[in-house]
Amino acid sequence: MAKGAGKNGWALFLLVLAGVVLGSFIGHLASGVSALSWLDYGKSFGLSSPLTLDIGVLVITFGLTIKFSIASILGIIIAAIIYHFI
Repeated sequence: MAKGAGKNGWALFLLVLAGVVLGSFIGHLASGVSALSWLDYGKSFGLSSPLTLDIGVLVITFGLTIKFSIASILGIIIAAIIYHFI
């Protein structure tokens, strides 16, 4: 069997998601340390205020904001490296 033939896409998705969450958490913790505050530098994009659809009987509220920081990008890279070696 060729290397990587049995790899699962869900495993990659979960590893990347864990990398983003852990990276963001570490970046948030490091923001208080002056030497590591650059890890929390990033950009947010998405809907700043929720979008509400009111059709009388049903009210639906949409909202999504994503914040990428340097630490979360590093978490994604580390997750991809770990996935490579699984």
